[in-house]
Order: sequence, then C-alpha cells, then structure tokens
Amino acid sequence: MLEIKQLSLVQFRNYVQNQFDFTHRIVGIVGANGMGKTNILDALYYLSFTKSYFNRPDAQNVHHAYQGMRLEGKFVIHQNEVSIKCILRETLKKEFYFDEDLIPKYSQHIGKIPCVMIAPDDVQIITGTSEERRKLMDSLLSQIYPDYLKTLIQYNKVLLQRNSVLKQAAETGNLDTILLETLNDQLIENGNPIYHYRKELMKEWLPQILKLYQHIAGQLDAIDIQYQSSLHQESFKNLLQHSLSKDQILQRTQFGIHKDDLSITIQGQSFKQEASQGQRKSLLFAIRLAEWLLIKKNKGYAPILLMDDIFEKLDEKRMIQLLDWVSQSSDGQVFITDTHKDRLTSLLGKHLTSYQLIEL
Repeated sequence: MLEIKQLSLVQFRNYVQNQFDFTHRIVGIVGANGMGKTNILDALYYLSFTKSYFNRPDAQNVHHAYQGMRLEGKFVIHQNEVSIKCILRETLKKEFYFDEDLIPKYSQHIGKIPCVMIAPDDVQIITGTSEERRKLMDSLLSQIYPDYLKTLIQYNKVLLQRNSVLKQAAETGNLDTILLETLNDQLIENGNPIYHYRKELMKEWLPQILKLYQHIAGQLDAIDIQYQSSLHQESFKNLLQHSLSKDQILQRTQFGIHKDDLSITIQGQSFKQEASQGQRKSLLFAIRLAEWLLIKKNKGYAPILLMDDIFEKLDEKRMIQLLDWVSQSSDGQVFITDTHKDRLTSLLGKHLTSYQLIEL
C-alpha cells in the first residue's frame, strides 16, 4: 500500500510556506482558479517524477521574489514511513532525498512513488504530436521497469551522437563510416529492448483502455488504437542501412523507436478530427486509468491518482461513471480538485461514505 500523510511546501509556486495533512483515501480540494489547487497536485507529482507535470524549468516553480524552494512528503509504503524531499538551492542545484539518503541520479527515483496524473493538458495526447504519445508510453514503462528508463536515456544519447555525425558529414563532405557503424550498433542494442517493452505493453494496455472507455462513455463508439513502429516490418539494422542516404540528406535519423506512435481512430476516421469533446475526455480518462491499473498490477500496490479539474466540460453521466470507477475499482489514494464545492461534495457524497475536503 502507498499513501501520503503530509505535504510541506516552501516557496513553491503561490505557496510561501504551507503544510497539508491528508487523513483519508479520497481527498477533494476546492477553491477558485488561481488559489493553488493544481499546485498541490503538481507538488505530489514532483515528488514522484523529480520534476513538474507541466514541464516547467525548476526555476519557474519558485515563488516569485524568492530564491530556492523545498518540497517534502511523508509517505507510507507497505506500512513503512518514508520521507521524500526535494530541495532546489539558490544556485538552482536540485537535490532529492529518500529517507535522508541523497539520490545520485533522478532516474533511480522514478517508480519508487508511482503516480498517475489526469489533467486538462492531457488533451495533447490526442491533439499533439507523436512525441506526446511516446512520452505517455515512456512514463508508464519507466514506473514499472527501472531498466527501461536507463535504456531510453542511453538510446537518446546515442541518437544525438548519430545525428551529430550526419550533420558533420553534410558540412565536411566526409562521413566517418566506422564511427557511424559503432553508433548504429549502440542504437540497435538500446532500441530493440525498448521496442519489445512497448510491444508487450500494448497487448495488455490497449484492451484495458477500450474496456474503461466503454465504462465511462457507456458505449465503445468503434474506437481503435494501434501501436505504430517501423520495427514491425523490418529489423532495426536493415532500417538504418536502407535509410542511410536519406539520413545524410536530412542530417537526422529517420527510422527507430524515436518515431513510434499510437494511431487512434473512431469509426475508421482520425479520432483527433472526428471525436466530440465528451469522447475525447472519456478516452483520456480511460488511458490514464488503464495506466493506473497496469502500474498497480506490476507493483503490487496502487499508485497515487491525481485528478485535476476533471469535471469541467464533462456531462453528468460521464462524471457519475468516472466517480463510480474511482470509488469502487480504485483502492489507492485519490486527489480530486474542483472549482465548485457544491458539485464536488454532491458527487463524492453520493459515492463515498467518507472523504476529506480541503478548501483553499
């Protein structure tokens, strides 16, 4: 079991110094826009992923007119109390501590406090570029398999080196074929395991997404999701060999797991273009809740679920279906923010015997 009992914020966003104690499994946070509801969830996300959910540079998370910040969470993991601390010094040097022990590499911390965030910005998963959907896959796999993130970091490092060699060859007219061959081998060595991780993930994740979508939306709407990768058709080695001349012209690597994507359709048409707002919301929730289920299955305990402004522009039927899943199927700690106290208390009251409400 995983839960957070206390969160301390010092000079983080709009908080100069605040402490929140969490006493229930379900925590509702209400307040007007700009009061700091989302910042509480982002602080929890920060302690899990060592960075902001919103991809802001660390310096932008510091309360204006101050220098440095500090976040601390007191967690219970399998009945053991642990403290997670993030300190951003005035020099912008960031330090992470797990029970007073300094974490040497941030990547080693990912997955220790598993967490899933559902937020309005998630719409980028559908409307954004393929990079958004790769980040979605990578975030999930990194929390389950420590080796995955390590391999992905190495792959991206080699990819940059290979692209640099291609660019240098275009500038000088001379390609270092021995160096390129070495980089190809390293790219294949790291790329193939990532492809297999993603491929295996899809077998379980995609059917679960469709199942949850049907529960939230009340119908399936003929949605289909497919994992797209150039490695489906050809070996990585052959792809790199066959695309070399084009790679040289464009000065970048055209094929590999860094081009993978998820194809989402509704009734055979592009989901991005054809889906209604309600269908988009339902799919986004289904994607995140399926992520939550997979992490729980692999970790043996539920990750913390963060739900930010989820009821905005969501019809009552979908709200009820979503709350029903959260209350019945989720046994982990859940944080829900909303701008309307009456709406949140009414919905939570219908589905839960007890919950905590924090008013900002």
